[in-house]
Amino acid sequence: MEIIQIVGLGFVVTLLILIIRRERPELAVQLSLTLATIIFLLVLNKVNVVLNLFRDLAEKANISHMYLNTILKIIGIAYITEFGAQVCRDAGEGAVASKIEFAGKVLVMVMAIPIIALVLDTIVRLIP
Repeated sequence: MEIIQIVGLGFVVTLLILIIRRERPELAVQLSLTLATIIFLLVLNKVNVVLNLFRDLAEKANISHMYLNTILKIIGIAYITEFGAQVCRDAGEGAVASKIEFAGKVLVMVMAIPIIALVLDTIVRLIP
C-alpha cells in the first residue's frame, strides 16, 4: 500500500527535520518542501485516474463538460489551497497561510457562480 510508504517517508523526514532544525533551520524548511513535492508527485497519478473516472461518469450522465470542468477546478483550487497553506504553516508563516486560504475561498466562490446560477434557474423553473 502506497499510503504506508508515504507515512513511513513522512516519519523519517520528520525525524530528520527535528534533528536538523536546531542547527540549520533553513535546511529543515527545504527538507519539508522536498517531502511535500515528493508526496504530491506520488499521488498525482492517482488524481489522474479519478479525473478520468469523473469524465466517464459525466459523459454517461450527459452532464455538460463546462460544469464538470468547473467542479474539477473548484476541487483543484481547494486541494492546492490547503497544500500551499500547510506548507506555509510548516515554514512558520501562519499569516501567509491564512491569506492563501482566504484567496482560495474567494476563487472557489467565483468559480461556483455558474453552477449556483444553474441550480437557481432549475429551482425557479420547478416552482409554478
